[in-house]
Amino acid sequence: MTTRISSYSLRPPASIKAEAEKLARAGGTSLNQFVATAVAEKVATLRTATYFAERRARADRAAFDRLLARDGREPPQPGDEHPGQPG
Repeated sequence: MTTRISSYSLRPPASIKAEAEKLARAGGTSLNQFVATAVAEKVATLRTATYFAERRARADRAAFDRLLARDGREPPQPGDEHPGQPG
């Protein structure tokens, strides 16, 4: 896999830049790497939030309530097997 590098002129307030530089130095990394990692973490966070919002929208509350109301002593039903596990 190849990574294409692009550039972007970033102009944060001086106080934010100074704090980011201190944190980058303390972590033994460059400011550029610190900022790239911070952006990657933010992107991952937003994508994760979107994923769970989409999952929540597909939720079936009635099916959930039925599942919780089950006795619990019932044997597993066909299709309850864990993928990759013997039935």
